[in-house]
Amino acid sequence: MLPFRQPANTMDVTPLFSYRKFWAECLGPAPELPMSRAEMDALGWDSCDIIIVTGDAYVDHPSFGMAVIGRLLEAQGFRVGIIAQPAWDSAEPFKVLGPPNLFFGVAAGNMDSMINRYTADRKRRNDDAYTPGNEGNRRPDRAVIVYSQRLREAYRDVPLVIGSIEASLRRIAHYDYWSDKVRRSILLDSRADLLLYGNAERAIVEVAHRLAAGEPIHTLRDLRGTAFVRKRIPADWQVIDSTSIDVVGPLAPRTNPYEDNTSSSGASCAVVGSGAADPARAEPITLVGTATADRQTVIRIPGYEQVKDDGALYAHASRILHKETNPHNARPLVQAHGDRELWLNPPPIPLETDELDRVFELPYTRLPHSSYGDARIPAYEMIRHSVNIMRGCFGGCTFCSITEHEGRIIQNRSEDSIIREVERIRDTSPAFTGVISDLGGPTANMWRLACKSKEVEAKCRKLSCVFPGICKNLNTDQTPLIQLYRRARSVPGVKKVLIASGLRYDLAVETPAYVEELVTHHVGGYLKIAPEHTEEGPLSKMMKPGMGSYDRFRALFEKYSKAAGKEQYLIPYFIAAHPGTSDRDMMNLALWLKRNKFRADQVQTFYPSPMATATAMYHSGKNPLQRVTRHSDTMPTVRKLGQRKLHKAFLRYHDPDNWPLLRQALKKMGRADLIGNGKLHLVPPRQPARRHQTVAPGGPAGAQAFATQHTGLPRNPPGRRKKSRR
Repeated sequence: MLPFRQPANTMDVTPLFSYRKFWAECLGPAPELPMSRAEMDALGWDSCDIIIVTGDAYVDHPSFGMAVIGRLLEAQGFRVGIIAQPAWDSAEPFKVLGPPNLFFGVAAGNMDSMINRYTADRKRRNDDAYTPGNEGNRRPDRAVIVYSQRLREAYRDVPLVIGSIEASLRRIAHYDYWSDKVRRSILLDSRADLLLYGNAERAIVEVAHRLAAGEPIHTLRDLRGTAFVRKRIPADWQVIDSTSIDVVGPLAPRTNPYEDNTSSSGASCAVVGSGAADPARAEPITLVGTATADRQTVIRIPGYEQVKDDGALYAHASRILHKETNPHNARPLVQAHGDRELWLNPPPIPLETDELDRVFELPYTRLPHSSYGDARIPAYEMIRHSVNIMRGCFGGCTFCSITEHEGRIIQNRSEDSIIREVERIRDTSPAFTGVISDLGGPTANMWRLACKSKEVEAKCRKLSCVFPGICKNLNTDQTPLIQLYRRARSVPGVKKVLIASGLRYDLAVETPAYVEELVTHHVGGYLKIAPEHTEEGPLSKMMKPGMGSYDRFRALFEKYSKAAGKEQYLIPYFIAAHPGTSDRDMMNLALWLKRNKFRADQVQTFYPSPMATATAMYHSGKNPLQRVTRHSDTMPTVRKLGQRKLHKAFLRYHDPDNWPLLRQALKKMGRADLIGNGKLHLVPPRQPARRHQTVAPGGPAGAQAFATQHTGLPRNPPGRRKKSRR
């Protein structure tokens, strides 16, 4: 079968629940998916059709990826087993359920295994929130590769499909922070047959049904959201070198970060060949030469052997990849790895509301597997009374990988489905005390927000709908979300509905009534938002709004808190050592923190997660937000340990342990005037006789002590695929 052939109508897809069910549907849903032969025997199964191997503990909850995929395949009529956190020193633990009839699915879990196991300073973590008892070291480094290798040892001929965020973000040659080198696509190192990236429901269902119908896995070459390896490019495809793809127009100039640059300074999305308004801000991709009507095109990005030694080519490849992520206009990509071709099909079509509703309303127990007994699983405990209302994020923050995984088009659940889940939590959870811990998703307030024009959306290649300002084509009305909040908190038995997901505050201020609703009823004393920085250099590389948006939101927050008679505090988060950040930028941020009486208790530096745009900046020193050439300006990146420590120290300017380092740096920067005991000074001239308490013990000062963390992945409860860098 030929590779992916894009249909005339990209929305012409098979509805997720319209397939003819497999014969085992007659057995009905399992109380919980089996993890042992004894459980299979109790269900009357002689074998599994599909077995999922995962690096997380098995929690049958829609916030855990293996539960979603497992229950979805079960709803299609397949018998699904789970092997959770197997010992990886031999192949024997991978044989516990026997061989599946169709395929093994391999996932690292809800997080990349390297981010799960290591800090930003590459130190091994001693705990794991996705493991019973919070026990560390229950999964290997690069779990997808290790699990796949053991499965090949156990059952050499059984088809092997890899997925999860780890596979998704390593689908092409990628910079690996922990080894400090560019690694091959994970598909080659795992020796899997097929890689599924992004939210993989459509692809995994079709793979299962086609394998069940007798198709060999090596013929499945036309599925969106998949990657595979082939020997050569078919003759009927036209190959376009990515270096011939040009950019028309520069990136829109940034405004002063202390000014408000929301929708008033936003621009319409650039549309290729449309003559869109405001061409100075346009940044479409056009092709030098076009394909003939009877030939399809595939874009060749620089190969592994090229990008591993050439930072400019790496940044260029990253730029092209991110420009080809809109499922309505993305073209296939191909990347050479030696004498083989890695083929990447366009992204999956987002799920419709009714499809997403059914996915979230499958018969989950919403509990950890019974074999864990009373063991505590922190990730589960943090999200068990929360409700995911949407997927995707159009923010485009360069340091975050959620957009690369879930896409920029928001997938929404219906209001009725969300309320039904709230009621189910109330009626079935023995630990429910009346508090819904979150109604959210990757971003709290993007539910039902979308491009006003389907035609513009289908042609747009912008990386963000809200940078450098909010796009004029974006619907920013959050009134439906107000209605959802009111309905949720009026459910009998619900005492409080909190919003814990990251808030996009530049969007929130577009609907002041939303801010009033949020502040009056849904804040538990503290609201965390993420300006990330105060200075132009870092903000422009993060694709984040200026501090004017923050100031506008803070004014509304304080106004409505006072009106409600509540003492509430706004807690801002910041990133240290992000690409594009200078020592002076961090000094200015520290001065802002001191002026505003904020104290950061715990901080981490920028964490280069695979495939993020900021990671390409970190590795290459180039800026993929603009056209990349070998003559492009080199941007500052913070790589040396000493400088990373300094940037962290600026965020914790109040900690006496950091004062010697800061005094030395300030003198070197010619800012010794900031050393002294006055209110305008940053650090005192000498060390104290004894260590001061760094976190005030209560009251307004204590309330404004805060913890800043950044992983390049969600800061929210770890059981959710969420992004809080808003």
